[in-house]
Amino acid sequence: MAVAATQFASPHLSTQTSAGGCLSIRGVCKTYDPHGACVEALKDCSLEIDAGAFVAIVGPSGCGKSTLLNMIAGFDTVSSGQIYMDGRLLAAPDLPPRAGPDRVVVFQNGALFPWKTVLENVSYGPVRQRTLTRKQAEKKAVELLRACKLDAVAGAYPAQLSSGMQRRVEIARALMNEPRVLLLDEPFRALDSVSKTTMHRHLLDMYRMSRKTILFITHDLEEAIYLADSVIVMTTRPAMIKLVISVKLQRPRHLRILFSREYLELKREAAESVHEEARKAFERGEREQA
Repeated sequence: MAVAATQFASPHLSTQTSAGGCLSIRGVCKTYDPHGACVEALKDCSLEIDAGAFVAIVGPSGCGKSTLLNMIAGFDTVSSGQIYMDGRLLAAPDLPPRAGPDRVVVFQNGALFPWKTVLENVSYGPVRQRTLTRKQAEKKAVELLRACKLDAVAGAYPAQLSSGMQRRVEIARALMNEPRVLLLDEPFRALDSVSKTTMHRHLLDMYRMSRKTILFITHDLEEAIYLADSVIVMTTRPAMIKLVISVKLQRPRHLRILFSREYLELKREAAESVHEEARKAFERGEREQA
């Protein structure tokens, strides 16, 4: 079932609980002023996401999806409104941006250290943050790699891995820090269709294992519906929440779901909504931004 976000102030996405990671986005706006030109990226964005939810955000290119993710991550400021996690204020107009290990971002461009092995990459975070000794971190990393079925490449360097395998390692490294929220900004965009399908399976396995709150930015509607519990459709700039689509497809997800009537109906609904906004953006001649 889909509910238009304009019907109520804060769409609430309910799922099973986990150890923290509840997000509350309240009336958030973001305005940029490049070269004196006022650009309103986000407008009155309100959303409640329960701990342990898997939420995908879709919308036209440049509508502000990544801007919202960056504000949650603590990389950017809000112009108005507030963002909370588990009741703690993360972002407000008078609050400088603050990133933290409780919110880990996996970007579309690889970020592994090429001079470190997979094991060294995955164990790096807790050592850097001084939450674990090197020996403790390596032991934990070995266990995590085994759980993620990556132990066979623990001694390999990133250049020796395929793009898809590098993505898996990056997600494992993110989980190593035990974040409350995992923020994924189009992590599979550069992968071919076969590699992407494989990555979907691995991501769903990692999600089932960790039950972290996941906020997933994507342009791929099939990907969004296949992975998520809820799909948020954003309008063209200034981005607002246009539609919340509840994905009630049974978990664990299997590829055969892609051919089910329920899946195809959800895809049609999402496509109609997103394409309407993309057409508006094209007609206005909007340039892509964050």
